[in-house]
Amino acid sequence: MSNIDPTAQYPFGHGLGYAPFAWSATTVSATRIGTDGAVTLSVRIENAGDRSGVEVVQLYLHDPVASVVLPVQRLIAWARVELDAGEGATVSFEMPTDLASFTGRDGRRIVEPGEIVLSVGRSSGDLVSSCSARLEGETRVVDHTRALHAQVRVQR
Repeated sequence: MSNIDPTAQYPFGHGLGYAPFAWSATTVSATRIGTDGAVTLSVRIENAGDRSGVEVVQLYLHDPVASVVLPVQRLIAWARVELDAGEGATVSFEMPTDLASFTGRDGRRIVEPGEIVLSVGRSSGDLVSSCSARLEGETRVVDHTRALHAQVRVQR
């Protein structure tokens, strides 16, 4: 037994800026998605400070019901947003379900039906908002042609 705390001093994605940002709750385009579909998640951020600033909006995926053990959360997309004082922007991530794929017990890369949790935040330790979606349909095998990135859009 050790008396050393194994917790990281700073969570993944941690950073400090010169301006505070206000975040709204996330919205999701659908709560039920086919295992071969996509979902769009959006969040509004506003620079609540009196000077320009930068916020890095990070999108994390958690699969609480996967058939194999997976990381608690995975960073799947991010956007660096520069805003002047008082300015706001809506950040949208279009996430193909291929990003929820993992290597199954038989060694094939698959997308399984079941619940996933999508969270946005400033870092892995500062998740501002989360929403759940259910992947529906048959377990789908994906190959080298799978989507590897979410589409990110920032609208001012």
